[in-house]
Amino acid sequence: MTETKIIYKWEREMAGETVIITGGAQRLGLYNAERLAEEGYRAVVTYRRKRDTLKYLEEKGIGAIQAGFSTEKGIDDFINAVLKTHSSPRAVIHNASLWFPDNLILEGKERFSDLVNVHMLAPFKINYAFKPLPDSSPSAMKDIIHMTDFTVFKGSGYHAAYSGTKAALENMTLSFSAMSGPGIQINNIAPALVKFNAWDDEEYRKAAAKKSIMGFEPGEAVACQAVSYLMNSPYVTGTCLHLDGGRHLV
Repeated sequence: MTETKIIYKWEREMAGETVIITGGAQRLGLYNAERLAEEGYRAVVTYRRKRDTLKYLEEKGIGAIQAGFSTEKGIDDFINAVLKTHSSPRAVIHNASLWFPDNLILEGKERFSDLVNVHMLAPFKINYAFKPLPDSSPSAMKDIIHMTDFTVFKGSGYHAAYSGTKAALENMTLSFSAMSGPGIQINNIAPALVKFNAWDDEEYRKAAAKKSIMGFEPGEAVACQAVSYLMNSPYVTGTCLHLDGGRHLV
C-alpha cells in the first residue's frame, strides 16, 4: 500500500527537489514557477527568447535555461544541459507552447513543423530521457505533467494545427503513463481561457466569460491548484484535469 507523505518546505529544500517547467518565463508557466519556489521546490524554467522577467526570476531564486524546442537539436541540447546540472528532477511540466492560426501556416509565415516539435517531439524526447532515472531517492522523478488545451476535445475553427498537435500530446499522456508506472505518474491538464490579456477589451471579456458555465475569469491560481493536486496524489496517472469552467456543457 502506498503511503501518502506530506513533505514540508524545509524538507524539499534539503532534498533539492527540482521541478522543470518548459516555457515558464511568462503567464501560467511563470505563475507555477513562483508558487513551486514558494513551496520549497527548486524551480527551473525554460525560455525561448530573452524576456524582461528573467531578472525577476533570478531575484526569486528561479533557475532559467534558454532552449529552442522548434528544432530537434534545440531539444537535444536542452536534455543534455539538464542531465549535466539537474541529474534527477522531481517533476517536469511540459508548458512550452506555440499558438498561431492556420492561415499563417498556409501563407508561409509560420511552420507546422514548429508546432509538432514544441508540442510533440520535445515532450516525447524529454520523457524518454528522464524516464529511466532511478526512483530510490525522495528527489527522483515522480511526475510528468503535459499542458494541453480545451480545444483538444472540441476542435478549433481557426487553429486546427495547434489543436491537433496538442491532441497528440494528450494521447501521449496515456502511452507514457502506461509504460512509466508505477514509479512515475504522468497526467495532463487541459485549460481553457483562465486569464485575460491586458489588452482584451470589455466586450471580448464578457463574450468569453459566457462560454463557460462558471462565467468568470478564474486566474492562474487554478492551474497551480491542478499541478499541486497531481504532484501530491499517489494514485492518479494517465488522466486529464479539465480547467474549462464547464465549457463542454455550453
